[in-house]
Amino acid sequence: MGLSSSNQPQGSNTPNSAGPMKRICVIGVGPVGLGALKVIKDSPQFKEGLWEVTAFESRERIGGIWVPAPPEGDPPLTALYDSLTANTPHPLMCYMSYPFPTATPLYPPATTILKYIEDYAAHFDLNPHIRLSTPVTAVHWDAPSSKWNVSVHSPSGDETSAFDLVIVANGHFRVPRFPDTKGLAAWRAKGKITHTAWYRRPQDYSGKIVVVGGGYSGQDVVADTRPFASEVIHSITGADPQDLDGGKFKRRGRVAEYLDPTEGKLVYEDGTTESGVDHVVLATGYQFNFPFLSEPEVVPGLPPRVPPIPSVLYNSTYHIFPLAKHLFPLVTSYPPTSIAFLGLPLRVAPFPLAEVQAQAALKAFTNPEVLDLEREVEAVRRRYDQFRGDKGDNEVAIADAWFRFDFDEMFDYRDELHEFLGDGYRIPQWERDLFRQKDFLREQWRELERTGAADAWSRGVGAGSEPFEEWAAFMWKVIRHNGTDENTSP
Repeated sequence: MGLSSSNQPQGSNTPNSAGPMKRICVIGVGPVGLGALKVIKDSPQFKEGLWEVTAFESRERIGGIWVPAPPEGDPPLTALYDSLTANTPHPLMCYMSYPFPTATPLYPPATTILKYIEDYAAHFDLNPHIRLSTPVTAVHWDAPSSKWNVSVHSPSGDETSAFDLVIVANGHFRVPRFPDTKGLAAWRAKGKITHTAWYRRPQDYSGKIVVVGGGYSGQDVVADTRPFASEVIHSITGADPQDLDGGKFKRRGRVAEYLDPTEGKLVYEDGTTESGVDHVVLATGYQFNFPFLSEPEVVPGLPPRVPPIPSVLYNSTYHIFPLAKHLFPLVTSYPPTSIAFLGLPLRVAPFPLAEVQAQAALKAFTNPEVLDLEREVEAVRRRYDQFRGDKGDNEVAIADAWFRFDFDEMFDYRDELHEFLGDGYRIPQWERDLFRQKDFLREQWRELERTGAADAWSRGVGAGSEPFEEWAAFMWKVIRHNGTDENTSP
């Protein structure tokens, strides 16, 4: 693959250079876009008047997925359901530059998280740079001007502006992914299958319910609907069959085929059948979707098999490929450092990741030569070879696994970005250790909330000069909690 410095933007400003104003576009003003906007405002170039930034948000309010909306449209504006709470404790999920308030529950509800996001924007004076109700409709590279033409639909009409850098931060929890299970389409046509993108209230689901998917949303829907449904069956690939709660709650393996929707009959992967199913809720994930990007900048579909690394960017809907540092397109038709995709990794804490990814994007935009493209190509090839060793020739499985980070990988990636920045920061070990414990920690915290002891336990934590260290010590106390002293503070 032939990438050279000639593909990099020319005339980039350093903090002390004079030169033409550089314009930066941020697409999406959820948590990731706001983190990028804050980092841009912190930059020396912005403060010296060398950069200006505009963030475009299609909705009428900032906050992305955390802004509620009814389950209307295809897809709905958000997948947020009424009972959603954080699955990561807030000291581990928050922006590193802005902790949650001290009185915040350890696993806050969606309303608290939205308020935190709005407070973050107000605290760092980000709102003047945001244009609400202005969806981006197209983004195309203009080679003669070496700029990106960004088209938007604003309340006053359509318009197109030129930008030097585009930061894509529109999120990836909106367009649902439906599995290609045989018979599923017929069940959908009968209204007997929906995706969690449309799920809001458990009271709307009665009778015999099958929930497909073992992730957090699937677990939440199962827990929500059990008091209201006559029977709840949790379908998880590879699960051993279990009958619990007198048969009102069951675990089964993957659904292999949907048979007659009128009879509510389906077949599991082990060959056993289920009848009388009233409704199926699919917690089967979401697609990477960038409706404003099209060919030639981004090609839809799976990329060709590696090697070689393709010289154009592909969106398989499972992953975006190939990207250097999971950020920069490894392409030859436009400068890799002129556009950055933020927030793509899954199973991560997106708020702190957004800030360090944005810092990396700005460093490469300012000094394109710091991005060693040949080294990045080799890193992508090594990652592909690793997944091919695990997945064989299943290109879809490789694509699906590409951004699914495990515990260590998430923190290793953040450390790598800090190394790229040269700021000397490394993720503290307590953060890694506590993230591994976050599901058990959530159970212990819920027990404290159930008994009414949570407020007493957490009162005043984080109010000192080292809030993150205070919260770390507190979380370890909650983990060690065995229920014997739940009515007193630790």
